[in-house]
Amino acid sequence: MRLDGIHHITAITADAQANVDFYAGTLGLRLVKKTVNQDDPTVYHLFYADEHGSAGSDLTFFEYPGAGSGRAGEGMVHLVTWRVASEDALEFWARRLRGAGVAIEHEERSVRFADPEGLAHELVIDRTGDEPLIAERPEIPAELALRGFDGVRAYGGDPDRSRDLLELALGFTARNGGFEVRGERRGATYEYDAAPSERGLQGAGTVHHVAWASTLEEHETWRERALEAGAQATPVIDRFYFRSVYFREPSGVLFEIATLGPGFAIDEDPARLGESISLPPPLEPRRAQIERGLTPLRNPRAPTAGAPGGKG
Repeated sequence: MRLDGIHHITAITADAQANVDFYAGTLGLRLVKKTVNQDDPTVYHLFYADEHGSAGSDLTFFEYPGAGSGRAGEGMVHLVTWRVASEDALEFWARRLRGAGVAIEHEERSVRFADPEGLAHELVIDRTGDEPLIAERPEIPAELALRGFDGVRAYGGDPDRSRDLLELALGFTARNGGFEVRGERRGATYEYDAAPSERGLQGAGTVHHVAWASTLEEHETWRERALEAGAQATPVIDRFYFRSVYFREPSGVLFEIATLGPGFAIDEDPARLGESISLPPPLEPRRAQIERGLTPLRNPRAPTAGAPGGKG
């Protein structure tokens, strides 16, 4: 059994429209699912990914309008790392981000920047040979586009506390002072940095959790392994688009193990992903009430803006 790298990463935003403008506009990702937080259906849950909504490229956001700015601290992911194909791609993104008014740090083999709310990202040249997970955007050539996640970095005061859970229960391997997990199709890294002195604060611009990818068949076994290693894992939760188990690893980072399927096309035409509000069946009877509470969003990929339930 091997987890197939990162399934998705979920963060927090205070402004859904500005979030769409940056991730679907500036970064060229596809808004593949426009839904609500199933534990709090009064707020958006937005999913950005490659053209097909593939696990391994899926960055998601809960919107809490007016939420204060967060601050990454011990037990929190502080950096999301993406793959690009080449040094030419790094140059392309350095120019594109600067042109959008985004401050960057451009080094020989990486570009670092933050989104408008302070969530930190890094672009690195892909050396893995994994399938590139690319969204289509006319002004971003495929050979220069983002290619999915490479990994995440977290703040941890004592990473050795997490070693047994990561290596023995979850199948991670030690790599260059951090960890890597690799399945049949994909891999991803999980690395630690020394925690800052300031206490972390969950809020806009911070990562809520990182999810690792499991097959449907092995999902329950991964939960059992986490429990046996001492993690306080939740029961399996049916999220409609995938199934989830949550627990905190010993350094404090909230982990999810999410299944590779059924996927985002279970309730939408693949060609129209993200154009309408999607609700899992238990929330469908509340659609009118839910949509009244959501602000219409303009989607850079849609020809026109529209109401929450239509294009936009």
